[in-house]
Amino acid sequence: MLRKVGRLFTIKTRFEAWLVTYAIALGAVERGRHYLETYPGFGGWLLAVACTGVVFIAGAKLLDSVKAPAPALAAGPYRAPAQRHRFTGRSRPRRLPQRSGAESRSSLRRD
Repeated sequence: MLRKVGRLFTIKTRFEAWLVTYAIALGAVERGRHYLETYPGFGGWLLAVACTGVVFIAGAKLLDSVKAPAPALAAGPYRAPAQRHRFTGRSRPRRLPQRSGAESRSSLRRD
């Protein structure tokens, strides 16, 4: 039962993320107005700008957390090949081969 209730508060689409961002923006503007009335002058303006600036950060986080819709595939009987990463079997990057002779780094140094 808790899972069903919890799913109501999960943002699943970009449209829902935009609606939540809009609600956050309305609250931030109202809070900014309150700060301007309570703290007249530079301090009130600074707090109001901080409130509205948070909306940009929260909105970006919300939109980044929601998956973008999958691109439409071209019509046709064949599927696109899956992109696969090459597995090298190592967890660390390989060392570059040492140069020898005239190509070595030590011969390029000037002491």
